[in-house]
Amino acid sequence: MQKTIDRVFGLSADVRYVAIYHHGQLASAMRSSLENASAAESDKYEELLVNPTLLTLARQRGNIDCGGLEYLIVRYGSFFEIIHPTAGGHLSVGVEPTANPLTLVPGIREVAGGLSA
Repeated sequence: MQKTIDRVFGLSADVRYVAIYHHGQLASAMRSSLENASAAESDKYEELLVNPTLLTLARQRGNIDCGGLEYLIVRYGSFFEIIHPTAGGHLSVGVEPTANPLTLVPGIREVAGGLSA
């Protein structure tokens, strides 16, 4: 999973944080010297509880009559969070608040597609 995390960091200097939750395994990393970084324990529970729940809710709504779910973008006060579902979990990418997260979506989708079931 570390190679995948490194690939995501390589997409842009605006990437602050990367997490992969894959078949019950969690791996994450953040850039050093971040301003307004969240606590590691908080990040852990976001990946284990919050993001899977958000994906489930949005996926179920999307499947009703919206053509499914591709990804979510959440805007917290200190950063954007792009959450991309994968076959075995999700890929989560924290992005600087001054960046346009939509410009990172194609690269994130490509990386996420490489996470096998």
